[in-house]
Amino acid sequence: MNSSRAITTYLEVNISVKYFHKRFIKLILFVGYLLASNASANTHSEELRQLLQLTEYIGVDYSAAIVDGEVVDKGEFQEMLEFSQIIAEKSITLLSDEQPILTLSQSLKDAVEKKESTDIVQNITAELKTLLLKKSPQLSLPKSLLPLEETKILFQNDCSSCHGLTGKGDGLLAKGLVPEPTNFADNDRAMNRSILGLYDVIAGGIEGTAMSSYNQLTVKQRWSLAFYVGSMGFISGALHNESKEVNELRGDLSLERLVMFSPNELIRSQPAGLRNTIEQLRSEPTALFSQAKNPLTITFNQLDKALVAYQNKEFDNARRLAVSAYLDGFELIENSLDAHDKTLRKNIESKLLNLRKHLDGSSNASEVKQLMLELTLQLEEARRLLEESSMSDATLFSASFVILLREGLEALLVVIALLTILRRSHKKEAVKYVHFGWGAAIVAGLLTWVVAQQLIMISGASREIMEGVAAMLAAVVLFYVGFWMHSKSQADQWQRYIQQNIDRRLKAGTLWGISGLAFIAVYREVFETVLFYQSLLTQATTSQELVLVGGFGLAVLILMLITWLMIRYSVKLPISRFFSTTTILLLALSFILAGKAISALQEAALIDISALPVSFQIDWLGINSTWQGVGVQLLILLLSFAMMSKNWFKMKLGLR
Repeated sequence: MNSSRAITTYLEVNISVKYFHKRFIKLILFVGYLLASNASANTHSEELRQLLQLTEYIGVDYSAAIVDGEVVDKGEFQEMLEFSQIIAEKSITLLSDEQPILTLSQSLKDAVEKKESTDIVQNITAELKTLLLKKSPQLSLPKSLLPLEETKILFQNDCSSCHGLTGKGDGLLAKGLVPEPTNFADNDRAMNRSILGLYDVIAGGIEGTAMSSYNQLTVKQRWSLAFYVGSMGFISGALHNESKEVNELRGDLSLERLVMFSPNELIRSQPAGLRNTIEQLRSEPTALFSQAKNPLTITFNQLDKALVAYQNKEFDNARRLAVSAYLDGFELIENSLDAHDKTLRKNIESKLLNLRKHLDGSSNASEVKQLMLELTLQLEEARRLLEESSMSDATLFSASFVILLREGLEALLVVIALLTILRRSHKKEAVKYVHFGWGAAIVAGLLTWVVAQQLIMISGASREIMEGVAAMLAAVVLFYVGFWMHSKSQADQWQRYIQQNIDRRLKAGTLWGISGLAFIAVYREVFETVLFYQSLLTQATTSQELVLVGGFGLAVLILMLITWLMIRYSVKLPISRFFSTTTILLLALSFILAGKAISALQEAALIDISALPVSFQIDWLGINSTWQGVGVQLLILLLSFAMMSKNWFKMKLGLR
């Protein structure tokens, strides 16, 4: 009888995996569709960046073509005519419903044709560029630059043959080039060039000129070159690298604005006293990357910018900044603040999530200001707690331990369930696919974190969307597997499937579906874990690093013990008990992950937040007091109850 049950279980897993494989293939096709859509979106984004590049190019070089209404360089003027024509035509194609952009594009074309003054043309290009930037996707800014000496070598190897060793446009190959290579040391030109414009030229080149694309360089190399050549037109001042002094010097100048706009554009919109600051930061850009920003500093900065955007009636931008204030800043110190004042953490989190709903045209301005004031006071209190009461060894140890145990346990339960199912079906050779899935997830999570630290800045919203989609996908798959295990847990059904499928074999190819589930379940947890540990490291002193490692190590040992216990005792359970126990486990995990998925997508502003009349939160169950989250989890509970009570009612009614 035991042998028969084992064979039946094996066949059931066989059929389930094959069915899951078909669903997984459909999922891959769907993801392929999304990627194709994303590629189309990327093409649109690239074309917008080209418009930006051409617009800035006219603003920079127009003065070299026209002086006092007369053409002084026919070649340059012809370029101005061609570029302004392209801008006008592409604006109609890409942004047909954006009338202000279409009007400015046509005005720029007319101004160039009429040989208007440089001031008029530059004013038009500045306005047009501002509007185009608002329509472009959010920038992925660098988090660090290459060492200066390394960047200089890169410039000498790839750029100096045309632009010269000092960037004056006097390289060995410069003679005869039309147009002539840019003189980066010319202050007048540098004042009208943005770092973004320089980066785009390095990445994409300029069609019809000797400036080719350097897309073979890494993103970090391109940004480093852009900042380096952008510094050549400015005299280095006594700018210190200490983050406090740099932040005071910058005022409300964000890195994003310093990258997107030229010095002249910034000067027009900033107090006059900041001219020297802007020039110094352009001359010594390494100061902008000297130290990582404190998460709370990011929160304050993003909230300030959100309020300005709201006052300027830029409501979409205001909401985006409010989302960033939470996800790119405050969320990263939540674990640390919990150790000091959990109630304060919950209050701040609630207000930050509530703020985004008020940043629209229908909201009351006084309510927004009051909410901002309350947030500021509570954030200042959080900063005081974190700065004045340094994290004790015990607090750091427990935080390190809890983070890994909490995040690791969810992934572990999924992996162990998959491993046990395969072992109970005597398909041990298939176990390697599960190991491959979770192993690849750990590697991918760590690589994603390295990329986020070294090359580009992954926004908090993108991170939450990734985690939310992964959690929801895992919840759906786990619910299906739980449903299948429960529906086939009766002996008569096992026998039926034995007779119908005795010759069917479990093919290795179908097991990649199981590998995919293991990958999804582990990847989101790994990436979230490394982010939390990064935040902990910023708050720990050098002498406390061993304490943090100790908490991490203890959590690893506990997880290993749980793994051993689950594998050992699940194998000894009777088949029917094993199926019923595993069913409950998988459905519970589906319930938890679905709640966390909804919360993550709400935090990323992809799903609305409708609060319940009573506020509550049960983190370990993924329960939050919103109609959306509770509604999805109630649906899972109802479906689970209906499924598990179905067999009971059939037995009571004598239908089995």
